[in-house]
Amino acid sequence: MALDITASRPDPALLDLPWNVPLEEWPAERLAALPRGISRHVVRFVKLSGRILAVKEIKAELAIGEYHMLRNLNRLGLPCVEPFAVVQGRLDDDGEPLDACLITRHLQFSLPYRALYSQALRPDTAARLIDALAVLLVRLHLAGFWWGDVSLSNTLFVRDAGAFAAYLVDAETGELRARLSDGQREHDLDIARVNIAGELFDLEAGDLLHGEDPIETSERIVTRYRELWNELTASEEFSTDERWRVEDRIRRLNEIGFDVDELAIVTDIGGTSIYIQPKVVDAGHHSRRLLRLTGLDVEEGQARRLLNDLDSFRAAQDRQGEDEELVAHDWLADIYEPITRSVPVAMRGKLEPAELFHEILEHRWYMAELAGSDIRIEDATVDYVANVLPNKPEEKSVLGTDTTEMPILASDPALGRG
Repeated sequence: MALDITASRPDPALLDLPWNVPLEEWPAERLAALPRGISRHVVRFVKLSGRILAVKEIKAELAIGEYHMLRNLNRLGLPCVEPFAVVQGRLDDDGEPLDACLITRHLQFSLPYRALYSQALRPDTAARLIDALAVLLVRLHLAGFWWGDVSLSNTLFVRDAGAFAAYLVDAETGELRARLSDGQREHDLDIARVNIAGELFDLEAGDLLHGEDPIETSERIVTRYRELWNELTASEEFSTDERWRVEDRIRRLNEIGFDVDELAIVTDIGGTSIYIQPKVVDAGHHSRRLLRLTGLDVEEGQARRLLNDLDSFRAAQDRQGEDEELVAHDWLADIYEPITRSVPVAMRGKLEPAELFHEILEHRWYMAELAGSDIRIEDATVDYVANVLPNKPEEKSVLGTDTTEMPILASDPALGRG
């Protein structure tokens, strides 16, 4: 049986990996020391051609199905890992067949939830993770994707201006349809609630949970999901002399990070009432605006924070009447780039630049409050780099705790995903 590699852009270096050896036994010199989440499959990170790839050993038909599903989700612009290749036809040295391998690109600066809990975090970490997961689930459902295995373990988290952004990492059980029924959405929500409760009970048993109640916290996914889904999709009725409410609905959607590409507006027969309903809602309102103005491609919360600083820069220079793109260019050249580049090279792997800039802005605010006066961002940066950043974990490559070695106390196999 010949080795069979499926990839959109195949890398010849794939042939150099030891496909004749079970993934669990791959030599350490081939591996990258990154934190792994809980998984029912063997998963390893490998270094290849200057990039980090995640390799998951799985049955061939499942590997091919998940590879194509992830490609479809990427085409739709949904937050998920990027598929790289599928390797089939593996044989060991005795000629016995080995499972196929699904290969995805490692999402830089992302962490599984158990790795986050191995760090010193704020007490509301679980709530912030679940809020991010709720946004992800709504986005997937709007696109017609039924996940079938919603959990913290099947998600990677990236810091996003003090909050988190969530990315789907396992699409093995998913189905993509033209539209999901209410029953399918509720089924995903029920799966999420049960899985999250079990995962949080595991953390609690390992003394890693910061006082949150697992049951109460797991119910948050249902509450937050329904609030967001209602805001994005519910119809609204008002009188014709309240037409300002059309713009108000759009503004509210923009504030939570969504754009309205299409809005249905219908009046009743007597022309006294107006019904409106968003028909096409697209996530990334602030990140698209920042990308257009500056070329920076960042998470939504980070984009909102950077745009706020850009607005402050414009006001401080009394340039409200100038072209927005010219002001944005000057802010990028005079503020953002000098600040992010002033961080020593040895510490740049601790946080991605946009999150680093957000933290410096937060640090400046605390310094100004303590001093009772404004603080220059350059001075705040010096203080942050000297006193705060050295204590941050190295999140780009994270050579610390391997979360697969942390104790798993629940016996339910549904809690181990990956």
